[in-house]
Amino acid sequence: MKLGKIVQSISQNIGSAANIEITGIAYDSRAVKPGYLFIAIRGFETDGHKYIQNAIENGAAAVIGESDAACDCLYIKCEDSRRAMALAAAEFYGHPERRLKIIGITGTNGKTTTTYLIKQILNLKGERCDLIGTNHIIVGEDVRESIHTTPESLDLFRLFSEMAKSGGKYVVMEVSSHSLALERVYGIEFETAVITNITQDHLDFHKTMDAYAAAKAKLFTMSKTAAVNADDSYKDVILKAAKGPVITYAIDAEADVRAENLKMSGRGVIFDLVYKNARREMRPGIPGRFSVYNALAAICACKNIGISDSDIEKGLVLAKPVKGRIEVMHINTPYTVIIDYAHTPDGVENIISAVRGFAKKRIITVIGCGGNRDAAKRPKMGHIAEELSDIAIITSDNPRCEDPMEIIRGILAGMKKDNHIVIENRREAIKKAMEIAEEDDIIILAGKGHETYQEINHVKHHFDEREVVKEILKTL
Repeated sequence: MKLGKIVQSISQNIGSAANIEITGIAYDSRAVKPGYLFIAIRGFETDGHKYIQNAIENGAAAVIGESDAACDCLYIKCEDSRRAMALAAAEFYGHPERRLKIIGITGTNGKTTTTYLIKQILNLKGERCDLIGTNHIIVGEDVRESIHTTPESLDLFRLFSEMAKSGGKYVVMEVSSHSLALERVYGIEFETAVITNITQDHLDFHKTMDAYAAAKAKLFTMSKTAAVNADDSYKDVILKAAKGPVITYAIDAEADVRAENLKMSGRGVIFDLVYKNARREMRPGIPGRFSVYNALAAICACKNIGISDSDIEKGLVLAKPVKGRIEVMHINTPYTVIIDYAHTPDGVENIISAVRGFAKKRIITVIGCGGNRDAAKRPKMGHIAEELSDIAIITSDNPRCEDPMEIIRGILAGMKKDNHIVIENRREAIKKAMEIAEEDDIIILAGKGHETYQEINHVKHHFDEREVVKEILKTL
């Protein structure tokens, strides 16, 4: 494709260079091949502008960046290279996003489950729905591991192109606050946008809750319609940002779509869906009050794109739990082991409260916090764990580049009771939980969820809690 076409919405002043043939686009200099356009973006740990010369040596035909730079090929200066990358990628791949109906889900908790609920509802209706999220990328029948919750814009448009070419119609995707702040979804018009909730997370990046909420709200300026949780304390921020029609949902507040008469069990929840004076019983097979919110979010998203109540109901009844989200292990023990991705104060409260609704005896929670992330949430998570659990075992999660014991001390700062145990090694912490568990107790392994690794000093070590539990069982 000619360079002039790719950059037409970025720069109009490239003269004869407009006829340069571009064979690909890259933001990593190591991925550059002859004839590529290299886009220098600023990352968390490095700056792509430092690698412009490397890109040229690898054959870059042109470079886009924000800084003044002297180089041996055409250099196009822009105000925001991340926005430029999104615009260039959209042109290069022929605007595949326009051939898809894209549903964006944002929020602190519940994004993954809500995306899977929507996908399952659409699939059961006979509609193809691809998925981009924390756990997986799914293109048709092809399931791939995901690196980022929301990919960089170049990777995203490449995926959209693949989806559109292979017959895709709907795409449901998690849209993280980082991706919104870093313009990874710039230029996309979403069919509908959904907010699950906004509670404390990622303040290491956003610094304040207001900035965090503002990042989430950006999604609603890019969407035709919206679904908003009326019970959430930041709902007004989202409602103000929404540019199109809004449908609200709630359990407690007045809303367009409400859940009433909730009945909880270990097998799921039952509630009355109330919409336009009509009442319909819903039975999603995932336990917990927070599961009702996820179901309501999925219902509203599906209503926004014209899915019937009967198709929605069928999809919710048959919905399967998502890996690492209140995932019950099928093992032959007198106690139960549940794996959950809870890694925020709200997430920890949700999972323990959900389990408390059907627990017959004690709840033993194994919990840690990630390193190089929002440290302010650590004492809050510790406090919630000890208040709601019978026994809390404080351990390591993904320490990354931090001292695990320093992270643990941050958790302990919020704990005042004597119902907790500290075991730094996560495998040993899980073993301890299994040793002390009695008949009808429930062990919650919080924080890792779908992850199959521990990250220590930039190195990912294989650590799948499902495997760990089974290995420990052989020794007990």
